[in-house]
Amino acid sequence: MRIGFIGLGNMASAIIGGLLGKEMVEASELMGSDVSDVMRDRAAQKFGMAVTSDNAEAAAWADVLFLAVKPIFLGEVLEGIRDAVREDTIIVSIVAGRTLQNLRDGLGRQGHKIVRCMPNTPALVLEGCTGVCADDTVSAEELERVLTLLGSFGKASVVPERLMDAVVGVSGSSPAYVFLFIEALADGAVLAGMPRAQAYEFAAQSVLGSAKLVLETGKHPGELKDMVCSPGGTTMEAVKVLEEKGFRAAVMDAVEACVNKSKNL
Repeated sequence: MRIGFIGLGNMASAIIGGLLGKEMVEASELMGSDVSDVMRDRAAQKFGMAVTSDNAEAAAWADVLFLAVKPIFLGEVLEGIRDAVREDTIIVSIVAGRTLQNLRDGLGRQGHKIVRCMPNTPALVLEGCTGVCADDTVSAEELERVLTLLGSFGKASVVPERLMDAVVGVSGSSPAYVFLFIEALADGAVLAGMPRAQAYEFAAQSVLGSAKLVLETGKHPGELKDMVCSPGGTTMEAVKVLEEKGFRAAVMDAVEACVNKSKNL
């Protein structure tokens, strides 16, 4: 299977690293295009893959074509590849805020097999979370093939397209919220006298372990919270302060703002 990439930035590199790391493809089955000499050279040296400055060349070559460019450049990219990409090629877009209809319109004709997805930056360490929706021209077998590719760098789940903006709010952008929380948690430990490097390690590991508990036990987060909150204890005192400061409402408002921004991109 030939897999092409238009755009060789961080997210494309994460996907390529996952595919090669899980031995789903060989470097000879990959080709990437980018306007930047630096990006092309980096991908060629790091992954041993073919690179080009010609988007149409990568599009014509690929059986599965990932679009990994900034939203403002998508129209220009689609116009440049519309006569090169084959109708049986599966086009996988990771472009934020651009719908399946946007992609169909940009390609200029109906019938293309298009998958839209929204990964997040933990894909860089193969712990990504990706929401996926597909055009009705994509068969169940083809969609499963794409999900397998996306699963090389984390978890991938199908959602209806109407929920893709919610995916942006809860996973696409949420690593930034979590990093803020880790930073604040570490600042609290530094305030209590802990060295900063150690504080970051304790805070980050606690977030990692807590997330793993949710995923591996299947228990409701509230139940897991209650397991930590002993009657009259230190944790309950901290939870009380968070509730008084509107912690949960602030997070919900942040997700809502993110979703609304995504809808209006």
